[in-house]
Amino acid sequence: MNTIHEARCLVAGEWLTEGAYSDRIGPYVREPVSRARTTQPGDIDAALAYARRATRFVARLAPATRADILERAAASVCEQGERLARLLALELGKPLKDGRGEVLRVADTLSVAAAEARMIGGEVLPVAGWGRGIGNTAITQRAPAGPVLAITPFNAPANLLAHKLAASFAAGNTTIVKPPPQAPAVSTALVEILLAAGMPVEAVQVLHGGGDVGARLCAAPQIAVVSFTGGVTAGHAVAHAAGPKRVMLELGGNAATIVCEDADIGQAALVCARTGFSNSGQSCISVQRVYVHRTRFEAFAESLTAEVKALVVGDPLDPGTDVGCMVDDDAAERVVSWTAEAAGQGARVATGGTREGAVMAPTVVLAPPAEARVVREEVFGALVAVLPYDDFDDVLAECNRSAYGLQAGLFTHDVRRIVTAWRELEVGGLVVNGSSNFRLDHVPFGGVKDSGMGRESPRWMIEDFTVTKTLMLKGLTIWGDE
Repeated sequence: MNTIHEARCLVAGEWLTEGAYSDRIGPYVREPVSRARTTQPGDIDAALAYARRATRFVARLAPATRADILERAAASVCEQGERLARLLALELGKPLKDGRGEVLRVADTLSVAAAEARMIGGEVLPVAGWGRGIGNTAITQRAPAGPVLAITPFNAPANLLAHKLAASFAAGNTTIVKPPPQAPAVSTALVEILLAAGMPVEAVQVLHGGGDVGARLCAAPQIAVVSFTGGVTAGHAVAHAAGPKRVMLELGGNAATIVCEDADIGQAALVCARTGFSNSGQSCISVQRVYVHRTRFEAFAESLTAEVKALVVGDPLDPGTDVGCMVDDDAAERVVSWTAEAAGQGARVATGGTREGAVMAPTVVLAPPAEARVVREEVFGALVAVLPYDDFDDVLAECNRSAYGLQAGLFTHDVRRIVTAWRELEVGGLVVNGSSNFRLDHVPFGGVKDSGMGRESPRWMIEDFTVTKTLMLKGLTIWGDE
């Protein structure tokens, strides 16, 4: 029997313990692993009122103070890495090796946010370059935007919370966190680490719950900025509820990776196998569609299938496991049904296509029709579809047929193809000689079309979490009077 980890709500500076709780059943261990204190309507009202009161206090903290806190938290995350990775394995079925990787990224993200906090400033504008500006001086600064609402997803709950909360705090804002119901304990644990590192209680609140809690918070006039990561349907609902607020949406994907005829087929297959099934494919940039030049298609399919069959599937708490389980049985069953549907449409299932509970066998589907759901829709699961192509321009157009546009991969050594793909692909980022599933946390990340709006990573998020304020000094100039 595993210890049941308690996730309390943090409202107005106090951890709330009284009230109803809901259990999270671990998708692999099949028993309760955590319990979250359920948010009550009065909690939301109290949190919103407190956020408004806390705004000025947090804004007055010096950037150096914020940075020091984030750096201490980064060090603490590293010290508590095994505990956090184990929570990810229990609550989500994420293998320890993936959880450890996420924890390292959390520490990096906090450190990057600390560095960016030290860089927040403004500029002296060249007003004297125009006649009416002569004799005056204008200065800008980046000021905190106001209370931020951070709604995080289950697939990378720790690192994506770190991105939102650390950037908001670095910018001088107070934040209300609405964690995913599937990962309440690990989300709460990260907030506790930040508080222990010196983050003032005025800077963060935590409200557990479902879409109803998120909807009320999004619509609240006290919230200045909403940062949401999740599915497209939920993202549209968030934008509708938020109205005219600032809204950043990091939504779904249907990531394509192109393997050209000059690529190292063995290396491309190895990379696609490892990045297509990490976290059971539950990533918005997970390798889903791999387009391979027809002359190399069979060789790639054979290599990929062999690499996928070599993956170790099973207990996420076993350090040797490569693929654990999906978030729940329904998610795994959906991938099974889509696989069978593609097979019925003429595709060949090279491996996988079955499940045991929430454990989805890593699945490779060869040459499905272009309109199959495993090609057109976001699978968000342990499945990779491999399709042949003949012409490079045509495959770029085929990639762009997707309603999504988050990130793509390209294996080639041809600089002309690289530049053409970077120019023509309707995505937020292109990874060359790597798959779509690669991200550096200090590099801008986000998509176009149904993949959302805005860019994540601390520097770019701080821009969204601050506003430009201008100081105009009439009759005072540093540029000269004439």
